[in-house]
Amino acid sequence: THDVVTAVCLIHLRNHRQKIFVETTSVKFRPLDAPTIGRYLANVNPLDKAGAYAIQEEGDLIVETISGSYSNVVGLPVERLRDELDAWL
Repeated sequence: THDVVTAVCLIHLRNHRQKIFVETTSVKFRPLDAPTIGRYLANVNPLDKAGAYAIQEEGDLIVETISGSYSNVVGLPVERLRDELDAWL
């Protein structure tokens, strides 16, 4: 299990406002054997991924569960960002 942590800073320069927040999602991997890893690597290039895997590309082969925001694992916690922007306005 590991945590994916994304920090976001919203800034409005004219009004001198800022809002900073952090979203954390726990990702638990399945037990991995050589054939499963081989299938995953045949379909996904880990070298162009920030965390060396892409949950949105064959993630079900390697990820057992997530606790928190799926979109955070993909790259941006969209649900939290939407909530923060709604509160911002």
